Amino acid sequence: MHTEISITLFDNKQAEEYLKSLVVETQDLASPVLRSVSICTKVEEAFCQAHVIVVLDESTDKEVSTLEDCLRSRVPLCRLYGYLIEKNAHESVRVIVGGKTFVNLKTVLLMRYAPHIAYNVIAVALGVEGEAKAILARKLKTAPSYIKDVIIWGNISGNNYVDLRKTRVYRYESAIWGSLHYSRPLLNLIFDSEWVKREFVATLKNLTTIGRQFGGILAAHSIATTLKYWYHGSPPGEIVSLGILSEGQFGIHKGIVFSMPVKFENGTWVVLTDLKDIEISEQIMTRVTSDLIQEKLVALGDKIHFQPYQSETELHKKDKRISLPITDDSQEEQVSDEHEDLVPDEEKNLVMYSRPDVVAHTCNPNTLGGRGGCIT
Repeated sequence: MHTEISITLFDNKQAEEYLKSLVVETQDLASPVLRSVSICTKVEEAFCQAHVIVVLDESTDKEVSTLEDCLRSRVPLCRLYGYLIEKNAHESVRVIVGGKTFVNLKTVLLMRYAPHIAYNVIAVALGVEGEAKAILARKLKTAPSYIKDVIIWGNISGNNYVDLRKTRVYRYESAIWGSLHYSRPLLNLIFDSEWVKREFVATLKNLTTIGRQFGGILAAHSIATTLKYWYHGSPPGEIVSLGILSEGQFGIHKGIVFSMPVKFENGTWVVLTDLKDIEISEQIMTRVTSDLIQEKLVALGDKIHFQPYQSETELHKKDKRISLPITDDSQEEQVSDEHEDLVPDEEKNLVMYSRPDVVAHTCNPNTLGGRGGCIT
């Protein structure tokens, strides 16, 4: 038997007409599990006795001039939400944070300002998983649902690593065939390692650049699936990526929200610290955690300027490009790729999503493109 749900859509007064249109669309679904749907535009009534709260990108017309201002603009709203959640929501409330920008930061801020329910605040990472699986499935000419155990490390809407070392493919049509439960390592099926390092990464980045990441259908499915797993458990033996507060697992810096491998069971999640052969080098960990640490420090006023992480190799390449008189495009490409072989072995099967270190002079936090807050 399905549990009936009542939905309340909360936003500011300016968004009331839009909320009303969403109410009509939701009612048109004629879903048997939907008992009611209503709107709320009064701050003092927000989250009243809510059992589940889904936090998405806030709507705002305020423009800010720098990335630092974007980061600091998250604090007042998260402080307000944290206070209202603790004051109005059900004591066992579960909070899911999604959206396109600053997902990890918003999650850690909500934890800070709603400390009594901090353990029940999580960030959705399944959208990034879904994008990666779809690209891999197209390469292998199979279904994305047949690809399991893609691990997303780090910043869900910023610098992260797509780890394929544990990824397996089920029901793959080849000379080797087995039962429905038979699977093969994905990296044994993609023989073109250059495709993984270049085209796969480029396609993921392109989704960010053109603003197609986390469309409505993908976002809704990711949130719904995460919520289903939270209540009913994830498929046995399957790895799920989830943004949670780090307690030092895998050598991750404590006190930041970080996407890592988990499983859901008994109404909660368990970090899969017993997975073998997924160690991450200090260099990679530094690269993934640097932005998250800085985002938190800048947002809370403990750091003035945000400095995007650059490895020694990147700095050396940058200096090399500046020092050489380049006039030919082909020459420039050759210099840029000169240090490709310096990538450490443990990084070969980790695919990095990175954002550029250039920030638009003016940005609207509601429409900010790109992962983690940079317009590309």
